[in-house]
Formats: sequence, C-alpha cells, structure tokens
Amino acid sequence: MTRSERAYGAPRTGRRGPGRAVAALAAVAACASLAAGCGIRSTSVPVDAGAAPSRMPCRTASAQAATPSPESVSVRIYLVCASQLVTVERTAEVDESRSDPLVVAQALLNELQREPDADERRAGFSTDVPAALRVTDAHRGDPEGTLRLSEQPDDLPAEALAQVVCSYADSESLGAGGPVLLGGPGNYAPRGYLCTTETKTRPGEVPTLGAVELS
Repeated sequence: MTRSERAYGAPRTGRRGPGRAVAALAAVAACASLAAGCGIRSTSVPVDAGAAPSRMPCRTASAQAATPSPESVSVRIYLVCASQLVTVERTAEVDESRSDPLVVAQALLNELQREPDADERRAGFSTDVPAALRVTDAHRGDPEGTLRLSEQPDDLPAEALAQVVCSYADSESLGAGGPVLLGGPGNYAPRGYLCTTETKTRPGEVPTLGAVELS
C-alpha cells in the first residue's frame, strides 16, 4: 500500500452504499403498491372485454305498468331508438275497433308528435314527426282507405315517414299489416307504403322501398 493510500484510504470499488440500496427497494415497493391498488394485472396477452354496455335499452318501465283509463285504450306507435324503430305503448281516447279510420289516424299521429316523456327519454326514445303535420280524409277518386297528409309523404324526414307508416300499418282499422295508402295535399296519386323489417331497422335509409304505385 502506498503512502497516499495509507493517508486517504483505499479507493472505492463501485459498491453501493446502504442508503442507495434502501432507496431503490423503497421505489420498487411503491410501484408494486400502486399497481395493486389500481387493480392492474400485468399480462402479455391482449384482452377483449367486449362491447360497452348500452345506455339506451329502448325499454321503458312505465310501458309495462301503464293501465288505460276507462275512457282510453292502449295503442301502439313506433318511436326512434338507437337508429331503429321500436314500439311504445301509449293510451289514447280512441277505440280502434269502432272509431272512424280518420279519427284513429289523427289519434295515432297526435301520439307520434307528442314529445317522449321522461321515462321514454331515459330509455333513448325520440320522435321525428313534425308537430305541424296533419292528416285528412281521401280525395275524390282515391282508392278506399287512402289518407292524405298535409305534406307530401316523400317530402317528410325519412324517419318521420317510417314512423307514420309503421304505426298506421299496425292499426287494424288503417293498415292491418298491409300497405298504408298515403297521399299529400295536392293532386298527386296516393301510394301504398309497406312497413318492412328493413323499414324498422333502417328507417333513415329505406322508408319508401316498400312503396307501391297504385293503379
């Protein structure tokens, strides 16, 4: 050993002091604690958690519990939910089996125009039927069962026309599952509109694919 080594001590060989080792261990423990607290489990395999749960179930609690009053009956209309047409039960002061078809048509149209209640809005329902739309009786020379709207049917928003067609098609006194005969306020001939599966699933795209020209 040289004189300088005796005077100042032997040079260090790179070993970590106890303070540095303790700090490193503390950092590792802190990282492990954070990972455990967040519920994170390390994995090298991708995990598919599936689709996120829907916030629009398109089902209302009140629809199942609703009971018509003695002066009202339950009617079924179509509203828009999750870009599709879905049925909703409403109560209206009309008897479909005994009322005039025009009265039934106006009652259903009134329900389509009414803003969804709080329960329906929470379920994701909406309506596109214009509040100013009106329905009148057939013109002279129209086929039996024709209804005339205050706007030309094909000029309505696509979803609105689909709502009207499917709601009328489900009515025993208006469509009974067959074509719904609709015309506008002018002299254009009415057309027959069908409520198909495609109409219900894609009302914004195919509401008139089932339209049939009447002879």
